[in-house]
Amino acid sequence: MQICETRYLGIVPYGEAHELQKELTAKRKADEIPDTFLLLQHPHVITLGQGADRTNILADEAMRVRLGVELHETGRGGDVTYHGPGQLVGYPIIKLLPGRQDIRRYVRDIQEVLIRTARDFSVEAEPRGGEYVGVWVGDDKLAAIGIRISRWVTMHGFALNVATDLSYFQLIVPCGIRNHGVTSLEKLLGHPVEMRLVIESAQRHFGEIFNRQLVDGGV
Repeated sequence: MQICETRYLGIVPYGEAHELQKELTAKRKADEIPDTFLLLQHPHVITLGQGADRTNILADEAMRVRLGVELHETGRGGDVTYHGPGQLVGYPIIKLLPGRQDIRRYVRDIQEVLIRTARDFSVEAEPRGGEYVGVWVGDDKLAAIGIRISRWVTMHGFALNVATDLSYFQLIVPCGIRNHGVTSLEKLLGHPVEMRLVIESAQRHFGEIFNRQLVDGGV
């Protein structure tokens, strides 16, 4: 079982976290560091994937400035999404070994981590095919997934709505999908959910699914 360092970084600006990811990814490609699983939250930010349609950003610059929402282009796949406080973001920076070097399988494995995490809180989520990447509860998306893989080292990852202010999703067409909503663990359960418990659940299931021994990598 491979070692994977895991870190919870708290609330980190998107640009800062993106630079950290790039630094760690380069080191992982060079085998200078072990696999790493970053968990964090972001201040309010809209991000655009490589296939993003800018018409899916519904808030103009003036509105974004007024609400304190940054805008960043990224190297991940996917369209437009929102990150903010109360949303658990996971960035696995791991080297996929022969036998698991399959992008679709990697996405399915991330989905399974999220499904098991939601189940720990009595929420039954499920994947969907086609353009509906992520995990869903009914017609509402609970978690988004957007990844990048280079030389079989992963970057970017997932965003799980725990206690997210869902009104901010009105600033965009989430992932370019119209006529579907978004939800969170707290909305589904009707009571607060402790972020620490969600982090511990996500870490445990990540280790199970990816056959990694997780160790605390500090901050």
